[in-house]
Amino acid sequence: MAAPHAVDVMGRGGMEAGDILTDPLSRDAKRPQFGTRFLTDSRQVFQHNAWDNVEWTEEQEAAAKNKVLQNCEPLPTEKQDEFECRANEYWNDFYTIHENRFFKDRHWLFTEFPELAPKSYPGQESLSESTEEEAEDAQQGGLGSERDNPGSSLPNMAAEFPGSSASYRILEVGCGVGNTVFPILKTNNDQGLFVYCCDFSSTAVELVKANPEYDPERCFAFVHDMCSMEAEFPVPDESLDVLVLIFVLSALHPDKMQASISRLARLLKPGGSMLLRDYGRYDMAQLRFKKGRCLSENFYVRGDGTRVYFFTQDELNEMFTVAGLEKVQNMVDRRLQVNRGKQLTMYRVWIQCKYRKPCSQPGQPARTI
Repeated sequence: MAAPHAVDVMGRGGMEAGDILTDPLSRDAKRPQFGTRFLTDSRQVFQHNAWDNVEWTEEQEAAAKNKVLQNCEPLPTEKQDEFECRANEYWNDFYTIHENRFFKDRHWLFTEFPELAPKSYPGQESLSESTEEEAEDAQQGGLGSERDNPGSSLPNMAAEFPGSSASYRILEVGCGVGNTVFPILKTNNDQGLFVYCCDFSSTAVELVKANPEYDPERCFAFVHDMCSMEAEFPVPDESLDVLVLIFVLSALHPDKMQASISRLARLLKPGGSMLLRDYGRYDMAQLRFKKGRCLSENFYVRGDGTRVYFFTQDELNEMFTVAGLEKVQNMVDRRLQVNRGKQLTMYRVWIQCKYRKPCSQPGQPARTI
């Protein structure tokens, strides 16, 4: 399973039935990197469509907490079970209705996650929390041969699998209709690259395969339920360089998140990275949910039956750490989006993470190539 030039007034996280919205993070490829536009004079708030790293006042934080508390009574257990059992149906309905018109291609990915760009892609620092060490990490994340990547050789893999001859492998979980996958394939012409993508919705995967830019020589799309521990992946463990989760973990039931992350971590090569961007606690989408939409604490159901959770940094850090990954980045992106036409301000909260699999597990010798 699986978030402008036009301002998103609610975001996928808070959509109600009938709303047609754009991806809150989509930007033209020439957009300046995130974290560089600051609001220093409140009188200038409507001069731009968005402001970065907006600090909340104590009153604002208290009001958000109070709003969430007002809508924290969960739906009956039988109703929650229905949404869990019919999750696949709701997501298939979503993509049947919207097809590839809902989200825009995510060109911002290459600014935030240089691991997805080719080695020759111009280096750009990630927003706000970049350090010299992370810049070096980003350079090392570029494409290269197997011998350039520590731990990149595949242990005990006699049988071939899709992309087995590639030197750099990326998997996006919760790919939707390809708004992440196709920008990667278009931007990155490295011959050693192979991209995998999967989604809980068979309708979404069919739309990916029907896209004229889908190239089975460079990409493999498949249906997968990341909550199912029995469901197999088309690649062996320790075969992937990068795992991408963009607004997908939040769609899972909270009780199933840890097992899903731990299973995905096994697919990473030593030194491989897991990249995540998802909804943060008190995002505008959470505050807009009306009563009768709460499933459990910070977990809600939209009008179309799809669900969404709103994270804290600590929750995500614990999940990744339990999965055996090391933190490279875990940050909150607080964005003030503006509808200049209607003179509206909208506070968005997203969390961006980058975690790496150690090159050697505790008690084990480092892998040598």
